[in-house]
Amino acid sequence: MFVTTLKESLKTLLTNRYLTVLSVVLILLAILNIIYISVVVRPSELQLVTHYTAFGVTQLYRDQWWYLLSFAVFGVVTAFFHIALAIKLYIVKGHPLAISVAWMGIGILLFTWIMSFFLINIRNML
Repeated sequence: MFVTTLKESLKTLLTNRYLTVLSVVLILLAILNIIYISVVVRPSELQLVTHYTAFGVTQLYRDQWWYLLSFAVFGVVTAFFHIALAIKLYIVKGHPLAISVAWMGIGILLFTWIMSFFLINIRNML
């Protein structure tokens, strides 16, 4: 049953060229995010800045280096769920809503990429 639903959803996705291109862009952004983070993050015994907030006494929070790898996992999960949600919305509600969800996923991945860039390189700024 799940395999049949998955095949039908992929066939439906392939019938809409614009949604297919946006899904491929989402997948490429997620893969490039993984490559960027895996190349830039280096293991070390030092605690790195992993979180910034304007609230509270401490503005820069530190954690182990492997915490930064979770940004790559977040990118993959975001891409997967936005593609799945766009396909489901395309089937149920139609084209415009599915396209807007796919564009929102691209925006979230770009924002994730920018935030991970600044958090990884904040040690060079300090």
